[in-house]
Amino acid sequence: MEVTTFNISADASASAFAQRDAQVENDFTSKQPGFIKRQSGVDDKGNYVVIVYWKSVADATASMNKFMADASVADYTKMIDGPTMKMSRYAIDKPFNAEKSQFVEIMIFDVKPGTDMTKFTATNYKVETDFTGKRTGFLQRLIGANEDGRQIVAVYWDTKANSDASMKPFMSAPIAKEFMGSMDLSTMTMGRYKFLNVGLTNKEKAVALLNSFNTGDQAPIAYINPNKYIQHNLSIGDGLAGFGALMKNAPPQGFKANVHRAFQDGDYVFTHTEYDFYGPKAGFDVFRFEEGLIVEHWDNLLEVQPPNPSGHTQFDGATDITDKEKTKANKQVVRDLLEKVFMNGQMDKIANYISPKTYIQHNPQIGDGLDGLGSAMKAMGAKGMVMKYETIHKILGEGNFVLAMSEGKLGKQHTAYYDLFRLENGLIVEHWDVIAPIPPKSEWKNDNGKF
Repeated sequence: MEVTTFNISADASASAFAQRDAQVENDFTSKQPGFIKRQSGVDDKGNYVVIVYWKSVADATASMNKFMADASVADYTKMIDGPTMKMSRYAIDKPFNAEKSQFVEIMIFDVKPGTDMTKFTATNYKVETDFTGKRTGFLQRLIGANEDGRQIVAVYWDTKANSDASMKPFMSAPIAKEFMGSMDLSTMTMGRYKFLNVGLTNKEKAVALLNSFNTGDQAPIAYINPNKYIQHNLSIGDGLAGFGALMKNAPPQGFKANVHRAFQDGDYVFTHTEYDFYGPKAGFDVFRFEEGLIVEHWDNLLEVQPPNPSGHTQFDGATDITDKEKTKANKQVVRDLLEKVFMNGQMDKIANYISPKTYIQHNPQIGDGLDGLGSAMKAMGAKGMVMKYETIHKILGEGNFVLAMSEGKLGKQHTAYYDLFRLENGLIVEHWDVIAPIPPKSEWKNDNGKF
């Protein structure tokens, strides 16, 4: 187990470092003989760690020698503040298997002179059996030592919150006194690191980015590609700089985001979110990923409305993802509905796509069932507010949920339609939407267009 700790240089951004670090792992380290696993993390104070598991010390040494002489990674090494870097290697007791971990604690220390190492090792293992292994979120505890007898303990957790919850109880547990009584506390270093983007799906990264509005956590910003971020929210400047300006100019209370639903379709992630974004908003966000980083973003936002005539809100309803094998077929049902019924006016075919028995409606103005939809469209038409779909830009889906991104007119207003459908047995049974006007080009803060 090779452990390298460091700070990044003052002129290196956290997001740029995270991106380059992921590339180094993919392009260099993972291709070296004897490589097993690599993890990168950062603590609350911005201190970094890179942990690499190798089959042998010889493999680790050969990789490091090659790395230091490789010109292709010179820009990466310049991102590291050299004087702060420390590296050490340890033989450990078992293979790493905490693949779902998001957080690690690393304790390095010497034992007191004269310590009975057989007894100490038994106590070390007892820490896991008596305490740590019983805690919520615990995944794995590795122990080891280097050639000089310096000890390491690495504890992997599913989340930082569960690691935090274990800290105080451990210090008061009887086994802690026995274990720490053998340690030379003056030599001990303790690091607690949240992994950058290791082990997370693209869906988890998108949700983490939205949740960072609530927590203030800066780490998920690293999931945005700093060199390529195409913004389609026309009220926000392009690129990572536009996102940064948005956050910098947030109101005193900040922004809040409650993700009700999240889905993944290939390189796309789409979410259904309740925002406090200059007031309560309902929103759909779509993120496109390349090589694990967000490179493009679309959204549609609408003020939160009172419950509709059937008592449903813009957010309640089913959330479970099922029927993943039917994703392609369900997407085609939605496309056919929009093209044949809403674009070509074949209203007599609507029951081919929407269940006449169960159709739960979350549009703020429309009640349940086909009757509710028909009555609402008739009332809107009488007011000159005809709902017209002109172009379908994207249809994304995961299992029984499908999102359609469309462009058209509501009355005379240029409009963006985001419709989320839930299907059962090939028919639509539930619907949420966000219908929002597209501002005139003179008001756009980027030139990428709404779609």
